[in-house]
Amino acid sequence: MSDLDAVKRRLSSGEPYSATDPALGPHRARCMELLDKFNSTALSDFKAREVILGDLLARVEPGGWVMPRFLCEFGFFIELGAGTKINFDAVLLDCAPIVLGADVLLGPRCQLYTANHPHDPQLRRAMWESARPITLHDRVWLGGGVTVLPGVTIGADTVVGAGSVVTKSLPAGVLAVGNPARIVRELT
Repeated sequence: MSDLDAVKRRLSSGEPYSATDPALGPHRARCMELLDKFNSTALSDFKAREVILGDLLARVEPGGWVMPRFLCEFGFFIELGAGTKINFDAVLLDCAPIVLGADVLLGPRCQLYTANHPHDPQLRRAMWESARPITLHDRVWLGGGVTVLPGVTIGADTVVGAGSVVTKSLPAGVLAVGNPARIVRELT
């Protein structure tokens, strides 16, 4: 098993790990270097960003794109389905897998957080954390400024209103809004 495989297995296990573990350093450094390149490209240079995304992320299917300024922690856990679009200023904290299906739309300043920190102040100060995956199925639409918390799955064709905080999984085909996000109606 490679070093990368071991790191990915430990992070995605859901078990606590030290955020300051030296084994994570090279993977964060690689990500930062690629993000610097990505975020310094001209806004009109989709081709250059496409190449960098291919190096940074686990998978980018045809038609998937991300606008700068984009931030993530590792990159190697993020998968973009075909036609998925991520608007400006997204933060995808990928300490566990973040899988976005086909034709997913993320409005500006969306934040997807897989990492969580313990409530115990000593463990938190010691930089312990755990992570759980986030999955957005096909054709999910997150309005601007939506925050999605660890372990959430959002079903296909669901829309989450701008500024909402998604704390629990949502089924397919609903409109959810608020903090915490609540289902307000089914979509047909």
